[in-house]
Amino acid sequence: MMERRTQNENNPPENIPFNDEDSIFSSNLFLDGDGEVILTQTSDRLSWKSVESVLNGQDPSSCFGIELVSKSETTLCFSDVYSAEFIDWGLVHEAAFLGQSFEMYRFTIRGVQKSKTQPSVLVPSFYTFGHKDSQTCQMWVNRINDLLNMNAERPKNLLVFVNPKSGKGLGCKVWETVAPTFSQAKVKMKVTVTERAGQAIDMMSSITSRELSSYDGVVAVGGDGFFNEILNGLLLSRHKCSYPPSPTELNHPVENNDDGHVLDTNVDIRDPSDSGEDESPLLKKSTDLRTGDDSCQTEAEDVDFSFPNDKFRFGLIPAGSTDAIVICTTGARDAMTSALQIILGKAVCLDIAQVVRWKKTSTSKDEPCVRYAASFAGYGFYGDVITESEKYRWMGPKRYDYAGTKVFLRHRSYEAEVAYLEVESEKKNVGPEKESTGSWTKGLWSLLKKSERVACRANCNICKTKAGHTSAKCPYSKDSRWLKSKGRFLSVGAAVISCRNEKAPDGLVADAHLSDGFLHLILIKECPHACYLCHLLQLAKKDGNPLDFEFVEHHKTPAFTFTSFGKESIWNVDGELFQAHQLSAQVFRGLINLFASGPEA
Repeated sequence: MMERRTQNENNPPENIPFNDEDSIFSSNLFLDGDGEVILTQTSDRLSWKSVESVLNGQDPSSCFGIELVSKSETTLCFSDVYSAEFIDWGLVHEAAFLGQSFEMYRFTIRGVQKSKTQPSVLVPSFYTFGHKDSQTCQMWVNRINDLLNMNAERPKNLLVFVNPKSGKGLGCKVWETVAPTFSQAKVKMKVTVTERAGQAIDMMSSITSRELSSYDGVVAVGGDGFFNEILNGLLLSRHKCSYPPSPTELNHPVENNDDGHVLDTNVDIRDPSDSGEDESPLLKKSTDLRTGDDSCQTEAEDVDFSFPNDKFRFGLIPAGSTDAIVICTTGARDAMTSALQIILGKAVCLDIAQVVRWKKTSTSKDEPCVRYAASFAGYGFYGDVITESEKYRWMGPKRYDYAGTKVFLRHRSYEAEVAYLEVESEKKNVGPEKESTGSWTKGLWSLLKKSERVACRANCNICKTKAGHTSAKCPYSKDSRWLKSKGRFLSVGAAVISCRNEKAPDGLVADAHLSDGFLHLILIKECPHACYLCHLLQLAKKDGNPLDFEFVEHHKTPAFTFTSFGKESIWNVDGELFQAHQLSAQVFRGLINLFASGPEA
């Protein structure tokens, strides 16, 4: 039994039996719009019941057969609460139809609940309680905030970059919509509204490790390309790793079979452990990226800040043209949902691809240049669309539709050679049944492959399973087996995640995961216009099969190399242009942590 005080002498008696053995604290309070309730705090949640229902053991939600507001027990987990605030003296209204109101001291509890119509969307909710005694209200506020402050996963201090030109130019407006929620959650923020392209990458690459360590994370308000700027600004100077092998390092001649696949290779590649960190200025620990000079670490820079980093997280609030990263990691293209997941300290690991350009053109000398990608790197069709769309920036997001149509009608193909690392689990997909061109066999194989798809969802078991290789080392050795595909391609693409967006509801690869340590290499061979149109239509279709065509190769791999021949396209790396004649790429499993919970089913 626990004693509870009532705030109104006309209300029921003070001593009300309560049998919850886990209860820590409870009081009689008035809930605005509901009436008198018993508010109870346990170790992990708040709950409240109508005083009337507790005394009478009845459901007071009906009167003369008319349904009123439900007064069944309401529960709010602390994991869904982000603030409690004292709001002084004022009116508290009783339940509907009763019309009574009382003046008393009040406090508000703010939390999060799922949208009733869209399970992936989060909406803020708040509850205002009242009591005649201000100390009682303040005591509840203090208790709740003390418990919230004990959660080390919640960010206390964030670095925020806002791109005012992202998407339809609504970056600032989107930020103004969600900023009050961060303030209510008592999150300190240093906000920068960028004034030029490349400003974010410059600021992140030049920030000191000591200053960076004072933040719990960095948040981008913009699109995938803007997020890529911030990602590269941090990783280029702080991720220490070996390069993937260049195409020329796969130096033993190989023989192709009729399908363009290598049957036997013995590849001599550099072992990651044999490679020093000073092979490139980008990898030198003592390089000052602002001046390019080598210098000893100063006393102000004695804080080690490198990746992977379990404490530092990235956040992305969507304000771009496609926002594929947000859709894949939260399940919704909704700014408030992303903001609330950041405030609540949600976290998922995200694979990151490292793309190394060895030669910019066929006549260039070897000079490695590194870029990182969180969603996709594509050549041919994907690069041509971005290049063409740059001419029509004034059109906003519609420029991609217009540019895509023009590039599709041109139907250009490019000659290239792609080598990719074979994965043991993929060997079962190569055999007589797969190679057969019989329609019934191919159709059966497609159905079997589709039935094996395991889509990435919140608390995904695949993403939570640790891989044999770490995010600090390359996922291959001297005994690795590489396969090659050479010919003319309409596009060469490497998806890190599914790349779901509003135009491709299942993404490029429906069963790609956020953190499984694989790239999905998609090679679209030269084919008739109509065939390529069928592929694109399947991409735009829910539960489509865009990869089940004879002219489409799909390989799950942790690394690949690329060399172009003849007329060249340009690479599209997370929406940013990247010219490369010869490059290689590798994926690092769970290299960064993102403020997100994973997509809901």
